[in-house]
Amino acid sequence: MSETIKIENTERQPRDFIGYGPKPPFMNWPGDVKVAINLVLNYEEGSEYSWLEDARNDNWGEYNIPNSPLVRDLGTETHFEYGSRAGVWRLARLFDRYNIPITVSACAVALEKNPAVTEWMNARGHDLLGHGLRWSEYSTVAREDEERELHEAIALYKKLTGRRPMGWNCRSFPSVNTRDLIAKEGGFLYYSDPCNDDLPYFMDHDGTRMLVVPYSKTLNDSRYLIAPGYSNPRDFAEDCRSAIDYLLSEADETGGRMLTIGVHARWMGQPNRASGLRDVIEHVQKTPGAAFMHREDIARYWLENHETFGRHA
Repeated sequence: MSETIKIENTERQPRDFIGYGPKPPFMNWPGDVKVAINLVLNYEEGSEYSWLEDARNDNWGEYNIPNSPLVRDLGTETHFEYGSRAGVWRLARLFDRYNIPITVSACAVALEKNPAVTEWMNARGHDLLGHGLRWSEYSTVAREDEERELHEAIALYKKLTGRRPMGWNCRSFPSVNTRDLIAKEGGFLYYSDPCNDDLPYFMDHDGTRMLVVPYSKTLNDSRYLIAPGYSNPRDFAEDCRSAIDYLLSEADETGGRMLTIGVHARWMGQPNRASGLRDVIEHVQKTPGAAFMHREDIARYWLENHETFGRHA
């Protein structure tokens, strides 16, 4: 039965290789910003797979271990704990010092296990991006289980933060059911699993108009763990600066764009890597035409103003 559902949902989600094509909307962000940079703090610590809860280990601690031994992996567990004990607070101090808006893509259970993170996020006015009840691989989860966890996550977010997430982004890969469940739930402003554009866009899902604010894994600190990737903080900083500067250089021709930079508490929260993120923040703040924006603000601006955007000749 589940296999039939997967086949049906796959057929209902045709691929789009065209998008805006050669004539995307020509627009600027508020304040005549050309490049809206959404800095996403992924907070997953305490919600990952662990031997105690799942009889399996996660493989995304400080090392990407393809085949973890069938015993409790205390090394990986403590790598995750670094993110919640030390890394997240180093990053919080960094964001506070430069007074920049960020988006927190947090698993609900991770927030539940560390209430001070929620308190900081709410006190600073950072927006919340739904990232699952736990840091689960939904591409292999049955539809009914994914739907149940979606509703449990929303309820827990409301309980912990006083609000629901307005957007959704799964661990690594959505399932063939995720988009349908997001549309069916009906309370989301935008959806962020696709990684297929530099601008938000609307899509039709079975008659439901859905705003997609694309994510990206290109400028992401997971590249410290994979090859080709970052060998030091200068690599990360230069990669981000190159993307920002290139988008600005073509803005007169193409119009404004958005850029996602994704970081994780256990990885970018390490002091050496945090120095690279600091360099990126300083570069943005001294570069005219570039600015950090909340993801929800990007979505709302697009919803409210997309009809006024011009088109390329």
